[in-house]
Amino acid sequence: MLSANQGHRTSVVRVREEVTLYEAVGGEPYFSALVERFYGEVAADDLLRPMYPRDLSGAEERLRLFLMQYWGGPTTYSDERGHPRLRMRHNPYRVDLAARDAWLRCMITALEADPPAEPMRSAMIEYFVRSADFMRNTEESDGGV
Repeated sequence: MLSANQGHRTSVVRVREEVTLYEAVGGEPYFSALVERFYGEVAADDLLRPMYPRDLSGAEERLRLFLMQYWGGPTTYSDERGHPRLRMRHNPYRVDLAARDAWLRCMITALEADPPAEPMRSAMIEYFVRSADFMRNTEESDGGV
């Protein structure tokens, strides 16, 4: 017969291991492919393309590292660049409603090309919508540049 303490210890031992979204979607390979697809969309977008340097590889690397860290992966982004300060880093660019919508369209297109299972897909879409809204720095909609 189990004592009250023995029964309690048995239930405490059955703790569920938490898995990050980063791990659940496949880690670095998933985020590398997502960001590559995203920048393929950006490269073809007349509104967004002028906001980026000719060589997209640096922007691609930074976004990949940021998203991996945000979703529970390695902290390489912060280790190399410090706090993300996303609004400050995007402030030199005029991010209006049209630019927000274009960025979000590119990201959702990239995500939906290889969507993770639910609830990860919904969590990522919610984050991207919030982030795109947060980056807006003007109410005017005159082309985003």
